[in-house]
Amino acid sequence: MFHGDMEGRPDDKFVNQQVDKISFIVCCQGEELTKKVKKVCEGYRAPTYMCPTKISDIRKSLIEVSHTINDLYKILTETEAHKNAVLKEGAKYIRNWLIEIRKMKGIFHTMNYFDIQQNETFVAHCWIPYSDIGDVYNTLYYNSVIDEINRDVKPVITEIDPLDNPPTYFKLNKFTKAFQKIIEAYGIASYREINPTLFTIITFPFLFGVMFGDMGHATIMTLFATVLIIKEKKYLHTVIENEIFKMLFGGRYVILLMGIFSFYIGFIYNDIFSISMNIFGTTWRVNYDKSTLKENELLQLNPSSDDFLGKPPPFGLDPMWKHSVNDIDRTNVLKMKVSIIIGVLQMFFGICLSLVNHIYFKNYLSIYCEFIPQVIFFLSLFGYLVALIFIKWVTFGPKFDIASSPHCAPSILITFIGMILMKKMEIPEGCERDMYAGQGTYQKILVGLAVACVPWMLIMKPVILIRRLKNKNKHQNLIFQTKKVEGTESEEPSEIFIHQCIHTIEFVLGSVSYTASYLRLWALSLAHGQLAEVLWSRVMKAGFTRFEILGGVFVYIAFACWAGLTVSIMVVMEGLSAFLHALRLHW
Repeated sequence: MFHGDMEGRPDDKFVNQQVDKISFIVCCQGEELTKKVKKVCEGYRAPTYMCPTKISDIRKSLIEVSHTINDLYKILTETEAHKNAVLKEGAKYIRNWLIEIRKMKGIFHTMNYFDIQQNETFVAHCWIPYSDIGDVYNTLYYNSVIDEINRDVKPVITEIDPLDNPPTYFKLNKFTKAFQKIIEAYGIASYREINPTLFTIITFPFLFGVMFGDMGHATIMTLFATVLIIKEKKYLHTVIENEIFKMLFGGRYVILLMGIFSFYIGFIYNDIFSISMNIFGTTWRVNYDKSTLKENELLQLNPSSDDFLGKPPPFGLDPMWKHSVNDIDRTNVLKMKVSIIIGVLQMFFGICLSLVNHIYFKNYLSIYCEFIPQVIFFLSLFGYLVALIFIKWVTFGPKFDIASSPHCAPSILITFIGMILMKKMEIPEGCERDMYAGQGTYQKILVGLAVACVPWMLIMKPVILIRRLKNKNKHQNLIFQTKKVEGTESEEPSEIFIHQCIHTIEFVLGSVSYTASYLRLWALSLAHGQLAEVLWSRVMKAGFTRFEILGGVFVYIAFACWAGLTVSIMVVMEGLSAFLHALRLHW
């Protein structure tokens, strides 16, 4: 037996697959032996061919095989060309076909929700917003297409009283759609509950701006969102494959408002690429002579003297602070206190929104047993904390007497902790203990109110609910049925106490942890400002220090590096970080 490798056949390229084959010749005598060889070949799926005995027959077979191969090659080539022609012709109509298929699929998918009655009619139960009922009637009763299909069959619409509450539905547009998705990422409001998206449209970009406040970076973000909005018609009619760009395009209006609010807050911070602008002038005046300025590296301007004119700028921070050594200390204190004020105001506003829901659903028990004690508890502690901040700002200043000087200004945090623990603070010599008359008495009263609100929230509502149940079902098992916004739900008395306990603990501990959580507004604002200052002082300024022949080249390289780092780190990464933290605070 002789064997050898066989080259790929001419038609292998049409199947786009490499085929490795081995050819072999078997010489045998007798019919019986030949049959056995054929059976072995058939078992291994090897096709067999009888080799002619004469040379003329061999040549004739080679010619026939060659003609057969050429014919097959010609058929395959023509078939491939015909297939390409058919596909090119069909490509003209593929979009219309896809639209028709999707419409048909949508129709069949909708019809699967129908019930087939005995008289071969389709019945469907569905929710329809009141604002769209007119469109549904016009479509079903006055549509000319239905009249042309079958004039004898008319649709019937019957309004029924549902057993369950309808699902939540909000009419959205291209502007509010992205903000609604932010809210629904955490939870969907129940039917007829107030939609927090309306307020998130303002509060979300505002909190983002507090953390991202920089006029330069905000301008880049605003221009990017503006380009997306201008070209939105182009992208709306195209399939966006890039998931990141698709997400950015979907939130283009969110990015636009984040950029606008960041510009506004950056104007308050007087910060543009970590540089201050002298628009309204400064309230500080240098009274040192030239020799003193040359001999001393650091000099102090005293706000209680003529160095400070006493009138703050009409808007934003004084530009002189950017040139001071203690700029971080001053802005740290300011931003930290502002973060607490913003956090307390937003949380209190959230508590007030629950009152709107309680009044609408006439859930007066929740007003007396939850809303009122929550307000008293929150304002007694954290509302008073905000009041202390304003009292300290108003009471203590550089031009007042010794008792009202910054030396005697107490720490708000230490004062608040001492209020909770009922302990007196240590004060410097010559300073007064209280920031206002009767401070200790008022603080004890506020702590007592806050403590009394905890059992009020914890016990009163479950007790009233169970007493109502006993009066209503004296001869039945003690199972209470409470009517909720999302439906009707049966609970045992123990479960009522457990749920109320969970809600009370969550509110009390959450008030503390959430107030501290709002300090991220200060932390991210500080990090953003310091990182921008590092990029400007260490990267951009490095190009200006080269005054040789190649100074222009250094400036060009420094600007390219600074611009790349500004866009990639300050705008993209810092923007994403501020976005996630604003999202966390709203959740």
